[in-house]
Amino acid sequence: MSTTSTSDRELVLSRVIDAPPEKLFRAWTNPELLRQWFAPLPLTTPVAELDVRPGGSCLIVMRGPDGTDMPNRGVYLEVIENERLVWSDSFTKAWDPSAKPFMTAILTFEDLDGKTKYTARVCHATATDREVHEKMGFHQGWGQCTDQLAALVARL
Repeated sequence: MSTTSTSDRELVLSRVIDAPPEKLFRAWTNPELLRQWFAPLPLTTPVAELDVRPGGSCLIVMRGPDGTDMPNRGVYLEVIENERLVWSDSFTKAWDPSAKPFMTAILTFEDLDGKTKYTARVCHATATDREVHEKMGFHQGWGQCTDQLAALVARL
C-alpha cells in the first residue's frame, strides 16, 4: 500500500489488488456489493442508495455497533466505467449544496494484466479538513475497507 499525497489538502491510498478493474468498479457501484465491504468492521453499511451517473446522488449510511448511524450524502461528478469514479459531498442530491463540504473522492482502477492498481485520492476543502480526516483514521479505515473490498472481489 502506498500513501503519497501531492497536496496539503489530499490523502491518498493506492494498492494493487488481484482482480480486474471491472470487479472493483462493480463493487463500488452495485449497492448490494458495496454494503458488504464499505464500512470498516465492526461498522456496517445498512443503506447504499446509488444513482451512478454524473449528477446522480448517493446515500451511504454506516452504522456503529451501538446503532449510531452516520449518513454520507454526495453526488457523482464523473463516471468512467471500470476506470474512474468521482464523487463529492459538496452536494447532497442533484445539485443542492451541502452545508459543510468536506471531501471529493477520486477513485481510479488501472488495469495491470488482470490485476488492478486501485487508487483512492481524497481531496478536502481545506488543509484543516484533511488533517481532521487523517486523525479520524483515514489510512487505517480506508486501508481496512480496501482489504474488505479485495476479499469481496476475490469471491466474485
